Amino acid sequence: MSSSKQLRQRSFNTDGSFGDSVVTAVHDSCEKEGSSAEPLELKPLLTEELTLKQSPVTYFLDKVYNGNSLWNTTTLGNEKGRERVYDTIFRLPWRCELLIDVGCFVCFYSFLSLLTVVPTRVVMTSWKLLKTRKFKRPSPIELSDFGCFIIVACGITVLQQIDISLIYHIIRGQATIKLYVIYNVLEIFDRLCQSFNGDVLQMLFHSAEGLARCSPETQSTRFWRFISDQVLAVVAILVHSFILLAQAITLSACIVAHYNALPALLVSNNFSEIKSYVFKGYNKDNVHSMVYFDSIERFHISTFILFVLAQNIMEAEGPWFQSFLIHTLSVYLCEVAIDVIKHSFIAKFNNITPIAYSEFLEALCKQTLHTQTEDTKKNLKFVPLAPACVVIRVLVPVYAANLPYSPLLWKLFWIMLFSAITYILLTSLKILIGLVLKKHATWYVNRCRRRNHHLHAD
Repeated sequence: MSSSKQLRQRSFNTDGSFGDSVVTAVHDSCEKEGSSAEPLELKPLLTEELTLKQSPVTYFLDKVYNGNSLWNTTTLGNEKGRERVYDTIFRLPWRCELLIDVGCFVCFYSFLSLLTVVPTRVVMTSWKLLKTRKFKRPSPIELSDFGCFIIVACGITVLQQIDISLIYHIIRGQATIKLYVIYNVLEIFDRLCQSFNGDVLQMLFHSAEGLARCSPETQSTRFWRFISDQVLAVVAILVHSFILLAQAITLSACIVAHYNALPALLVSNNFSEIKSYVFKGYNKDNVHSMVYFDSIERFHISTFILFVLAQNIMEAEGPWFQSFLIHTLSVYLCEVAIDVIKHSFIAKFNNITPIAYSEFLEALCKQTLHTQTEDTKKNLKFVPLAPACVVIRVLVPVYAANLPYSPLLWKLFWIMLFSAITYILLTSLKILIGLVLKKHATWYVNRCRRRNHHLHAD
């Protein structure tokens, strides 16, 4: 303690300047304390003393010829750092986008199954009951199909009572900042509803299985349990449907607005998403779930674009298709860019390699092939009931507006004809997407197996 005070006192001359006494003070203090300081520790101090004696020109020339000032604030790179840079820029973005796109098509396939397979099963089951005129306890699959059909029917009925024009003009009358806030709030509730409705639908299917396989003594209890779960599922899907409809109306209001509300919404919303996610710590499982949420969000955006298209068909005047395509392309490009940037830097900050996204895609392909995985958390959980309610609610007025003016019987004929054509088109599209997804999943899983075999080969 006394030696340090002596060092500070002797380090200044009488005129207050830092002089030659500093070296003597260090040597004296080292001798008094048993020479604890090593000669290497004196070198920076002696170098600094010599630097202070240099003229400014000599100091600058010395740095120009002998130093690298950037090394004072950066570290020397290595091969691992180079690989991280190329992972962030090149390797990870295309793997991330491929995974999100495949997940979006998986969601679309599930959506088409709800619109094609479920109604077919319901009609076939109802026909069997009418034909045999004997009540037979339905199977778990039949009860689940009836439950989903009731949910969609209730959702469409309630959404038909909502005045879209009124909500549209209320939202459009808000300022740009309020539109951004409204869209962000709706997006947050959309994610919460998506997660909660997955649990609700699992609960409903579990109750359906319990009712189908219960004993006669517990049949009454199981029945009322199924009814209560059905009511809860209807309410939950109705809330989610209204949130998605409000999001679609908000996006439509931004696209139609004449004061560049869409670019402001896209920039503010997407960069707030980067700020919310990038600078936080995540593990591999969290990133896996985040990619699935991005796939679902991409599908929901497609639903919103379909809503905007239907509104333009119904109400737009003059040439509008070119402007619609430009706005749609802007929305998708912005979404792709933000997802790529977000996942690239999340992977960089959390030391997640691009191989992890290949493993995520392998898990998704195994789910597509209905291969049982050890961890069910790696499965993509998507509930298409709310988007189905919104899409049907939006397309029904478009079909009604294009029906030819005719008597009631002919109108029913045209309705049946349009419904049959739509059903055939959706079924064909479902078969095509299903075959492509299955072929891609088989190829990718076999590719991953060959790669793992070569990595572990002696």
